[in-house]
Amino acid sequence: MSIKPRIAVIGAGLGGVTCAILLQKMGHDVVIYEQAPRLARIGAGIGLGPNVLKVMREAGVMDQMMDIGIVHQSSYSRVWDTGEILWNRRDNDWAEKYGLPPLTMHRGDMLTVLSRALKPGTIVFNKQLLDIGTRMGETQLLFTDQTEYEADIVIGADGVNSKVREILLGYEPPIYTGFVAYRSIYPSSLLGDFKVSSDAAKWWSDDRHPAQEDRHFIIYYLTKQRDEIYFVTGSPAPDWPGGVSSIPATKKEIKECYEGFHDEVQRVIDAAPAASKWPLLERNPLPLWSRDNIVVLGDACHPMKPHMGQGAGMAIEDAAILARCIDAASGNFTAAFRRYRANRIERTSRVQRESHENVWMKHPTDPSWVYGYDATTIDLVSEDTLVD
Repeated sequence: MSIKPRIAVIGAGLGGVTCAILLQKMGHDVVIYEQAPRLARIGAGIGLGPNVLKVMREAGVMDQMMDIGIVHQSSYSRVWDTGEILWNRRDNDWAEKYGLPPLTMHRGDMLTVLSRALKPGTIVFNKQLLDIGTRMGETQLLFTDQTEYEADIVIGADGVNSKVREILLGYEPPIYTGFVAYRSIYPSSLLGDFKVSSDAAKWWSDDRHPAQEDRHFIIYYLTKQRDEIYFVTGSPAPDWPGGVSSIPATKKEIKECYEGFHDEVQRVIDAAPAASKWPLLERNPLPLWSRDNIVVLGDACHPMKPHMGQGAGMAIEDAAILARCIDAASGNFTAAFRRYRANRIERTSRVQRESHENVWMKHPTDPSWVYGYDATTIDLVSEDTLVD
């Protein structure tokens, strides 16, 4: 094995690309294998808390993201029908408290900025992982197009249906939570003369009206110019068809689910030219995150409901901690991966739990335990502190 290991990242999502950037900045040889034919502006909006922007600053891309995304000047938690403001989250100056403000942008725009920070040719497209094997002591990556590549370290950043996770632990489908997310992104000009009342708002149902219980509706701008608007929901749905990651949604079903919600919600639904429906999936905390020279991060090991806006954030923090552990490993990658998990398991498990409960920031909340974390500088504990 070379002094600097050959590192293969499976998946060119936000966590995988961030990890590759940081490892390249440390002088490592990294290749990303991505099953899609190219990167495209698909997906949804994403909120980047100060904890995430600290990693983006270390990666050298924060300023470009600030030029594209929006720092919301008004962000409310509101009652579903009356519009009563439960909490104005911008009453607190997050930038003053945590050094950086929260930023919101399109996930595809974020991935474009990140990918440009990679060395040319880092991402190899049209590579769907089939298996990981060993030949003459070398780890072989086997792809569905019958190509093979060697690597000293394999990082699975391939999402909730991770093939790398399956290779480590065997096949087990993620847990469907009984909730879906309706999503739509469209030009804010389609709202006509109507203007939403804040840059961002989460409309919360309550138990006063059982027919509207256990659901929420989020609306926010995606760009600094406020020319693109996004809505996403958490909506009860007892069943989900297997084998698909999303399906088209009709405006009729969304209107029925959010009957009685405030007029602002109704207008945002009415203006949407199209919408989709996505299952909200989870997994229980995994018994292991690595074996030998294979390790997983992000949704590959701890997928969660999006209700704290920290799913991608945890993958990005994972990426920063994992890169630091690999860089300090001195060739002992088994110990490095144990150290990585020891520094991440408690935090990611807590975020999974809080996200599942869906009460984060409904009322005045101190987010210091989330936003105050800096994966690029926090002291790392030894792998020996991990209790399995």
